[in-house]
Amino acid sequence: MQFSDVLSSDPEVVSGAVVFKGTRVPVEALFENLRSGMSLEEFFENYPTVERAQVDAVLALASQDIEQKISRAA
Repeated sequence: MQFSDVLSSDPEVVSGAVVFKGTRVPVEALFENLRSGMSLEEFFENYPTVERAQVDAVLALASQDIEQKISRAA
């Protein structure tokens, strides 16, 4: 799976921000809310158009990306 499978960016949707595909919810909202202490359940309550599978995929892909960057830096 790739980021483009679950995320999209269109200049006419939320000013081109990267959003969860099929929604107007910026992926940045997920990370900002998690940083501020919001649980995933609260996130889904606040953003009901985002599917759990989308969030799971984004978190897994972000984790893989971080692991690859650390491996290359070592």
